[in-house]
Amino acid sequence: MTSAGAIAELQQYTACDISDALLKLKVPGAGFVADLSLVSPAAGEPSSVTVAPVSTVLFAPKGQELAEPAPNIPKGVHWADLTVPETIVVLQQPDGQKNAICGGIMAVRMKVCEAKGIVVAGRVRDIEELRSTSLPIWSRGLSTVGAGGGSSPWATQVPLDIDGTIVSPGDLALIDPINGVVVIPKDKVSAVLELLPKITAADEKVKEDVLKGATVFEAFKRHRSNL
Repeated sequence: MTSAGAIAELQQYTACDISDALLKLKVPGAGFVADLSLVSPAAGEPSSVTVAPVSTVLFAPKGQELAEPAPNIPKGVHWADLTVPETIVVLQQPDGQKNAICGGIMAVRMKVCEAKGIVVAGRVRDIEELRSTSLPIWSRGLSTVGAGGGSSPWATQVPLDIDGTIVSPGDLALIDPINGVVVIPKDKVSAVLELLPKITAADEKVKEDVLKGATVFEAFKRHRSNL
């Protein structure tokens, strides 16, 4: 498990800073989970960043089976009841569906189970109830239709491939209320923490030079070429 110190340090940075580091480390997609919108802001400071380990839920088209991974949700158990405490829950819905996969009751259950946030690569509904949780919640769209309209929960705690960004249980998700959501592979956390101070310091110097009249090309060459 990633240390509390690492999480606290990462909270000092933006999602853009994290993606800059992941790009340097050649992580596919630079960790960015694209096309999300903020549905429910976190309680407290509007600009505060939330960082926590990832847990995952994968949905399948209703009535269809996926070739992989194997289904693992026990019969008679709702996926929301399997929420891993102290995690940011990432849900993935099959592309092109119009129904939601997360609504108010599920969000409330995840809150009770001590989730730190919810990221839905798909649709959500019951917006007022989602906001009542005071969890940071992001999604790709809205719906009035429940999950039964087209989706079935298939597996939890499995890797997700969200448009080329790989999201695995135990990775770190960073929810930035201004810039979006980025996921750091668990084996890249130390390297990201090492790079971040260098990248942000270089960017500050670039901005200073540009304000003084330097071209962006000159400033980048001077301060970012050796990173």
